[in-house]
Parts: sequence; structure tokens; C-alpha cells
Amino acid sequence: ENTTLTGKMAAVGLQRKRLLRDEDMTKVEFETSEEVDVTPTFDTMGLREDLLRGIYAYGFEKPSAIQQRAIKQIIKGRDVIAQSQSGTGKTATFCVSVLQCLDIQVLLALGDYMNVQCHACIGGTNVGEDIRKLDYGQHVVSGTPGRVFDMIRRRSLRTRAIKMLVLDEADEMLNKGFKEQIYDVYRYLPPATQVVLISATLPHEILEMTNKFMTDPIRILVKRDELTLEGIKQFFVAVEREEWKFDTLCDLYDTLTITQAVIFCNTKRKVDWLTEKMREANFTVSSMHGDMPQKERESIMKEFRSGASRVLISTDVWARGLDVPQVSLIINYDLPNNRELYIHRIGRSGRYGRKGVAINFVKNDDIRILRDIEQYYSTQIDEMPMNVADLI
Repeated sequence: ENTTLTGKMAAVGLQRKRLLRDEDMTKVEFETSEEVDVTPTFDTMGLREDLLRGIYAYGFEKPSAIQQRAIKQIIKGRDVIAQSQSGTGKTATFCVSVLQCLDIQVLLALGDYMNVQCHACIGGTNVGEDIRKLDYGQHVVSGTPGRVFDMIRRRSLRTRAIKMLVLDEADEMLNKGFKEQIYDVYRYLPPATQVVLISATLPHEILEMTNKFMTDPIRILVKRDELTLEGIKQFFVAVEREEWKFDTLCDLYDTLTITQAVIFCNTKRKVDWLTEKMREANFTVSSMHGDMPQKERESIMKEFRSGASRVLISTDVWARGLDVPQVSLIINYDLPNNRELYIHRIGRSGRYGRKGVAINFVKNDDIRILRDIEQYYSTQIDEMPMNVADLI
């Protein structure tokens, strides 16, 4: 079986000699390679029928900027460096590519129609379970570098059949000190392994890594202005004091449940407090933050994805890399602590050509932050109209 290593690290591809080059990378000006063309629809990407069914069933309508450029290059077997912010659809980019390249007759969710075996190797979970699943055989293995390397060292993850390595959020992994483990994993891979690296920023360390790991990589840069707020109607509700936010939220509850909504708070404590208060008032909500055990977060997300729960209260842990296409309303109960987070939060509500509404609760002393966000994104945030439910 061909195996693919994916996720925060990932693996499908082509036989090619790898050249190790150490030329000076400090002067590299990163721009998109000339041979990158744009494929405007999923139908014209030459994807297999069962995969296309999975893509449309998952709720995608048209490919995002990064998907229009990168999917075909990865399918061709090229090494690819893609620089792209969160919320641009980069995770789905490599998922679609991996699924297209797998050697099977006919990834979870997207791969529903393809009968794909996937397993996630993550630190802090049961090692025995990882060993059992890997021994059974998997098409795609995703995981954190430390645990993946551990599985390779124990010979549970056999690397000779790995065709593709995907490094997702590479800059985040380096920031978290995973550099050594990534190099350790790479040393065990066959020389012809195809490498796909996706990162929001490309610091020197990343370029150094691409230089060591990759052969003649295609470069794809999706600039920030393609990560758009287009299609998302943004509003604010003026609340004089913090305690008025809760009443405002209760008034909006019926509007929230038209589709699915995510409510963002800035702290875990606030998430817990708001969840409890909403439940006391007999509103059905679920909640999630970084202090919850992985298993609990996964089951909450599963419920939310399936539509079993419709309103999710969360910290910014939700604003990185989670796709729930049905979400068309975001409420910022608290305005984000930094303006970068704003697009991570609400960019999610209008993703991939879907429409969305974002409502910001703004106290008197938040007006300045709101204006700063407007200026930074060259956007307009109007006062919420009475008929907001009609816009969702």
C-alpha cells in the first residue's frame, strides 16, 4: 500500500532524485512560480468521480485561491511550497490532493465515498492504539512530529511505502520547537518522497528546510488580500456595559439557530461562564477551549459538524484550521485581542464562496479596536439592522 503522512505532518507521489543544496537562502524573494496556472472549478481539476462527490457533499462549492493553484501541482507529483494564511482552505488543498493520489480502487469526511483508512498519531494519546492501527495498515497517517517519529522508531510506521510528506503550518511547528523531530522523520523517508510544505509565513528556517528536503519545488504565494472578507456581512451591536452582552445574545438566539453559529470569547473562563449562563436560561449550546482534553474536544466537534449541536461557544482555539461549512454566523462576544485574529475568526463564516454574517459586540471602550480592524482590513462594519435574520 502507498502511505501518505499528513496533518500537522502529512504523506503520496512520484519517483525523483533528491538534491541536497545549501546555497544561501537569505536573499530569496518569494513569489509564485511562472508555471502555476489557475483552475477555477473542482470539475476541471481532473479529480476522480468519488472524490468529487465527497468534496461537494462536504459543502465546498468552488475552490479557494490556494486550491485553484496548488491541487493540480501536487497531483502532478511536484514538490510544492505554498505560503497561505489560515482560513484560505489550505488544509483541504492537501487533503484533496492526497486523496486523488492514493492507490485505491475507489480523508475522512472528504474521503467518505472512497473507503480510505486514516489514522492520527498525536502526543498525549494511547501509544498501544497507534501501534495497533498502524499494524493494521493505513493509507494516510497524520500526526505531530514527536509521535510520528516515535512510531517510525518502533517500526510500527514503516516508511518505505511513503510517497508524500505534507508539512502543514510549518512555521507553527518550528515555533513550537519541532525542528529536530521533523528532520528526524525526514531522514527515514525514501529519497523520492514528494514533499508539500504549507506555511503562513516563510522565515529563514523554513526556507532552509525546503532547501534540504525538496527538489525543484513549485512556489505558490496567496497574498493576504486573497484571504477575503468578501461575501461576509459585518455588523456591530453597541452595548454600553459588559453585562448587557448576555441579554443581547439571548435576544439573538433564535437567529443563531437558523444555521449554525460560533460565539467567540477571549478567555477560557469566559467561555465556561457564558456556557453555564446560557444553559441556566434554557438555551442549548456547546462549548470548547484549549483546557479540555483532546477526546472531549473531538466529540464536541463531531457533534457540531454533524449538526447535532447548533451553537458553539469557543476561544480562539477554534479559529485555526477547523472547517464547518454550515457555519454562516459568527458572533464576537469579545472583540479579538489582536486584529490578525479577526479574519481567522470570521473568515470562517464565509469560506469558499459561502455567504456569512459576523456580529461584533462592542462596548464603549471597544470602539477604537473596531475602527482599527476596519482600517486594517479596509472594510466597513455597520450597525446591525433589525432584520439581520433575513441576511443569514
